[in-house]
Amino acid sequence: MALPAAAAAAYQSVANMAGASATAAPAAAAPGASFSDFLTGAVKDSINAIGQGEQAATSQVTGKANIVDVVNSVNSAELTLDTVVAVRDKVVAAYQAIMTMPI
Repeated sequence: MALPAAAAAAYQSVANMAGASATAAPAAAAPGASFSDFLTGAVKDSINAIGQGEQAATSQVTGKANIVDVVNSVNSAELTLDTVVAVRDKVVAAYQAIMTMPI
């Protein structure tokens, strides 16, 4: 279900906005920023989150990690993967809808 992932992303977005100054321009309006740059950053963040989950699980197997940190990291990786799959499904559905449109 993508709803928890969307809620987590919204929470993170609000937390980032609260940390920024009130006069700062949004990241999407930054000069030179494009959707491609945004998408590239999102994919890199997803890969990093999943990698951290894998590292935490490996550390737990060797007995070097706290179980709470492992659960949090793995949960974050799972939410990230669910979000990526949901976005992929929406992109495929949009592509299919475009391909069936009459010219």
